[in-house]
Amino acid sequence: MLLNFDLNKLNNYNSESQKVRVLTENWVAKNIFCPSCGDKIFEYENNRPVADFYCNSCKEDYELKSKNTKTLGSTIADGQYNIMINKITNNTNPHFFFLNYEKKNYEIINFLAVPKYLFMPDMIIPRNKGLKNRPNYIMCNMNISTIPDSGKIFFIKDKKFEEKSKIINNWNKTKFLRNTKLEQKGWLIDIIFCIEKMKKQNFTLQELYTFVPYLKTKYPNNNFIEDKIRQQLQVLRDKKYLTFESRGKYKIKEIGRASCRER
Repeated sequence: MLLNFDLNKLNNYNSESQKVRVLTENWVAKNIFCPSCGDKIFEYENNRPVADFYCNSCKEDYELKSKNTKTLGSTIADGQYNIMINKITNNTNPHFFFLNYEKKNYEIINFLAVPKYLFMPDMIIPRNKGLKNRPNYIMCNMNISTIPDSGKIFFIKDKKFEEKSKIINNWNKTKFLRNTKLEQKGWLIDIIFCIEKMKKQNFTLQELYTFVPYLKTKYPNNNFIEDKIRQQLQVLRDKKYLTFESRGKYKIKEIGRASCRER
């Protein structure tokens, strides 16, 4: 896997947006495998509205978003607001690949995948204005700052490569969310986010209760936040994300090494 784009692909392109699209998509097609099953991914034809890449083995779709920035940041520019909300609500959105690079040397800094079931409607932020010639066509940004770290599957982090087996293993950690209903999934994602904020593999129920004010801002009409926390911990235990150690004590479970076909 290389950190640099193939600049020979810039021939015959004048538009900056075209250049970036060609460079980034070419790099992904040559270097990235499907994080779900480990097989090769392929490019869709240009301007396909569904996604940019697909896996022929497990039939997953991926959309690529890239940024010319030193850090990935907390927001990623996306398309039309209502369309994205509809996709998330109906579970028809693709998984995402996010890439940021330095333009001065066209070097990739970070590349990661985020499963589609980690996105919730409140992560999609409408922009203030529509397009110049279409004022009612409101674009949006994706706020990825509240996505749990376990849902950010890095292939490259700060120019360092991750092992293929670890990538697939990390992808599987949150797969139990895939078929969870939207409201239930939102709570589970928020609880996982709070657990990870503690940066501890072992934690207590009382420690998690310190996030009640944060959760109250997200669910202002819920007067039983502590009850809801306990309920979600039970679900996470049943889904084998956590293990119950003793009364009021939990541990984030380490998932076994995934098997995959090495490239």
